[in-house]
Amino acid sequence: MTAWILRRVLQAVLVVWLMTLIVFVGLHAIGNPIDILIGQDVDQIDRARIIAQLGLDQPLWRQYLSFIAGALHGELGNSYVYNVPAIQLILQRLPATLELAFAALVLAVVIGIPLGLFAGLYPRNPISKLLMTGSIVGFSLPTFWVGLMLIMFFSVHLGVLPASGRGETARLFGVEWSFLTLDGLRHLILPALNLALFKISLVLRLTRAGVSEVLPQDYVKFARAKGLSPLRVVLVHVLRNTLIPLVTVLGLEFGSTIAFAVVTESVFAWPGAGKLILDSINALDRPVIVAYLIVVVCLFVSLNLIVDVLYKWLDPRVRVEAAA
Repeated sequence: MTAWILRRVLQAVLVVWLMTLIVFVGLHAIGNPIDILIGQDVDQIDRARIIAQLGLDQPLWRQYLSFIAGALHGELGNSYVYNVPAIQLILQRLPATLELAFAALVLAVVIGIPLGLFAGLYPRNPISKLLMTGSIVGFSLPTFWVGLMLIMFFSVHLGVLPASGRGETARLFGVEWSFLTLDGLRHLILPALNLALFKISLVLRLTRAGVSEVLPQDYVKFARAKGLSPLRVVLVHVLRNTLIPLVTVLGLEFGSTIAFAVVTESVFAWPGAGKLILDSINALDRPVIVAYLIVVVCLFVSLNLIVDVLYKWLDPRVRVEAAA
């Protein structure tokens, strides 16, 4: 197990290094941040001074080596726009994004698994067919349009939920959270639902497919022949084995939800890291972009490791293969 974890850590380091290299080259190719940061009325002397101050007068390979040297000491550079450490900006905004992503994942699990379980147990039921049709709609609708429709219906027409912002927050472990207050929860519902729509459809279809695959298995038939209650058969023998692929998918989807919450945060003016990275891309704020991507990649790698451990715990066959 220790050797396996060490291999995964080395793979993670390699992935992060390759990501920083690709991003550095890509950002250098798409434009010069000086053209955005410095106005046209600045003379050449001041322009050259600012370029040298930001280190943009150096060759790209030297800029990259300077970044790597700083990253090894926990420094990812200062934001060109805010003139503060880039990692500080990311960590200030990240809790809001994590809260939104986790709320969306909870909605996907709470709604998607029961509906998928029902659709798998009763595939000929008209409600099951309606659920599967609705899941296709959930895959197809663009996130930004759904967000606007949610705002129009719940905020404009009904006036029951706020349309934007994070609302009132409360501090826990030194971090501000919205879910700890009633006003914050009201602000969290619409963006979380918007972000969770695709995930709900995905979980529903995966659960339905898993249940359909597990039900004909011999161990399910044997459990029924032993006289176990239908509820115990479903919860212990059907649902647990259905959760094995779901754990893998949900772990990866949680990472993608964090990474791609940009649209939802923009529509609902949610002050998270996604909105920050969008503003940084518009301003070509290279240190913030790279710092954000490093944080996201580290989250992906950590989630993959957690998913693999959970997979081994849920599926005894994986533990046997690993031991062999």
